[in-house]
Order: sequence, then structure tokens, then C-alpha cells
Amino acid sequence: MARTPSGAGSRADAPAGTQKQKKPKKQRWYHQVWAVYKMTRKQDPNVTWLMLTVFVGVIVVALTIGLLASQPIYALVVGLPFALLGAMFVLSRKAERAAYTQIEGQPGAARAALGTVRGGWNFEEEPVAVDPRSRDLVFRGVGRAGVVLVSEGPAHRAGKLLEGERRRVSRILPNVPVTVIQCGNDEGQVPLTKVAGTVRKLKSTLTKMEVAEVAKRLKAIGGAKLPIPKGIDPTRARPDRKGMRGR
Repeated sequence: MARTPSGAGSRADAPAGTQKQKKPKKQRWYHQVWAVYKMTRKQDPNVTWLMLTVFVGVIVVALTIGLLASQPIYALVVGLPFALLGAMFVLSRKAERAAYTQIEGQPGAARAALGTVRGGWNFEEEPVAVDPRSRDLVFRGVGRAGVVLVSEGPAHRAGKLLEGERRRVSRILPNVPVTVIQCGNDEGQVPLTKVAGTVRKLKSTLTKMEVAEVAKRLKAIGGAKLPIPKGIDPTRARPDRKGMRGR
């Protein structure tokens, strides 16, 4: 009788889970650009025409300069990267606005916008003040400009919550500047798309050592806590011993 290879049967009988899984393909940079473009086009269908307008406009300017200098080919080669750069700049700005449009109105949208702020700023992930009824929020950040408090909610409600948190911080850090920003679309509020830019424009007044000390003291006071229903304090609750023994 002909013998089968010793490993043939074991490979055939091996469960599918033991076979090597195919590695997922690495996402290239142009895949990411295409994904961003599709997301942006859903929110703003005009982005394609704007990108083409900028691209063609830069090429036309480059060719015009090249024809005047009697070197159109050289001008086209130089102008092509600038045309691509201009189109990508338009896409990035439109993509940023599209991302803000998607998250606007959702809880934590202000915190997501503040996450784009760099330059030594540190914003806490969780809100430091919460209104349990209206679900208005206040987020806190620390940077070279001091402490920044950003509220999320209608002006007539969030203003009280924001002022209460400002007083609490000022009592602990009396010599540290505290800036309050209301994020929203009401009169006097800062739109979601401009919150990050407003924080970046704040003037630096603290050193890096002072920023670290301020952040340490703020961390000690903690943030928002969920309200406990009235009537029962779970930390002082005691079991009913008579009920456990049986009456």
C-alpha cells in the first residue's frame, strides 16, 4: 500500500484556528487621504471643486510665470508640488470643519476640540463639573496661560456652572489666572470650531515649573462626582440584622 506523507494527514486535520492568519494590509498614506476625502465629501460636496480650483489655479500661475521666463516646462515641474500642497491644504481645512460638524451637539464635543491644542496644554479627559439635570459640562485645562475652564451647554445654564468652578479654582490658586470660555452657538459663546484657536491665543504667564505645580494641586481636588440619591448614604448603610436572622 502506498504511504501518505506523515505530515499530510495532520495538516489536513488541523483546525482552521491553528493555520496562520493573513496579516492585515498596512494602510498607506494615500489610503488615509482617500478616507478623509470621502468623509469630507459627505459633509461638504463642494470640496472636490474647491480642491480642483486651487490645483488648476496654481498650475496656471506657474505656467504663466514660466512662459514669461521662457521656461514653461521648468515652471510646470516646480508648480506641480505647490498645486498638490494647495489642494491638500483645502482638504485639511474642510476635513477639520466636517469633523466638527459630526461631533457638534454631542456630549464631550468641546473636549474633543480641545484635544487638538498643543504647546504644553493639558486637558483632563473627564469633566470637572457636571449638571446632573441638564447634563451641562465644564472641562479644565492647564498651560502656560494658567487654568482654562470650558463649558458646554446653553449660555443661561452653563454660565452658572462655569462660574462656580471658577470660584473653586480661584480659592485654591488665588495667584493663577483663570480663563473661562463658553462653547456654543448662543450670543457671547465661542463656536466649537474656534474653541481650540481661542485657547492657543491666550498669553503665557507661567513657567513650566509653575504649570506642573498648578496641575498637581488641581489633581488633588479632583473633578466632578456623580450625585448620590437623597435618603440613603451607601457609605453608611448597615444590613438589617433582624431580617437576616428571620423575625
